[in-house]
Amino acid sequence: MQPSSDIKRLLDIMAALRTPESGCGWDIAQTFETIVPYTIEEAYEIADAVARGDMADLRDELGDLLLQVVFQARIAEEKGAFDFGGVVEAITQKMIRRHPHVFGDARDLAPGEVEALWARIKAEEKSAKASASDSARHEATSAGLLHDVILALPGLSRAVKLQNKASSVGFDWNDIRAVLDKIREETDEIEDVLEGGDQNALEDEIGDLLFAVANLARHAKIDPESAVRRANAKFERRFGFIERELASQGVALGNATLAEMDSLWNAAKARESVDPEFAGKSPAGG
Repeated sequence: MQPSSDIKRLLDIMAALRTPESGCGWDIAQTFETIVPYTIEEAYEIADAVARGDMADLRDELGDLLLQVVFQARIAEEKGAFDFGGVVEAITQKMIRRHPHVFGDARDLAPGEVEALWARIKAEEKSAKASASDSARHEATSAGLLHDVILALPGLSRAVKLQNKASSVGFDWNDIRAVLDKIREETDEIEDVLEGGDQNALEDEIGDLLFAVANLARHAKIDPESAVRRANAKFERRFGFIERELASQGVALGNATLAEMDSLWNAAKARESVDPEFAGKSPAGG
């Protein structure tokens, strides 16, 4: 079977992989539930490729994510639920419905008006789903405002979505400095718990701190997941500098003192301030 840019070839490959007797045992054994972790991982790998500006890798990772969609759709087709065509039809309907300013009569809208229109259309879609049956309507009413915030989201991203939901009904701080005060309060509580040595209490307080930091990022209009990825990359870059410098001095990493490593860490920081390329930025500041 030859590679192709035609989506039908990919669908045929997945069908062959899932065919009993002649297909792949691993692919045949998969279910919706077993595939989900791979789907989530592929989304993260796309984010990583974007952050690195690696277009070849981005192309490959987008393909991997598309495979996940094809895989899930194939399982659904085998169960008689829907097929890949149904997935495409559903998203095309949604995109047309959510963009009346492009495909309909609501033309020449300002960006703010587009956002308001999008929010109203999404609310109408949610209401229509909830009213599809008595049980769905009861679930939506009894579960509360936060019921549809997906559990499988990364913790910081889910924290922001929960906070945005609460903010929509006025449960929020009006001043970002109040969030900073909350963070200071949480660090004080962590310090108190450290004295007692209660691991469960410590986990709770650290969780509260992370939730407050996510709230700070939200108020600052910064994605906390992107921010922590940048922090991770910065740590890797600086620690890699420490490793290379020690190696050039003939010092094994495990034999270096903390003071030596800390000094090199500060040297890495200093170099970042004068060398954009070392800091992982373009000379133009990207």
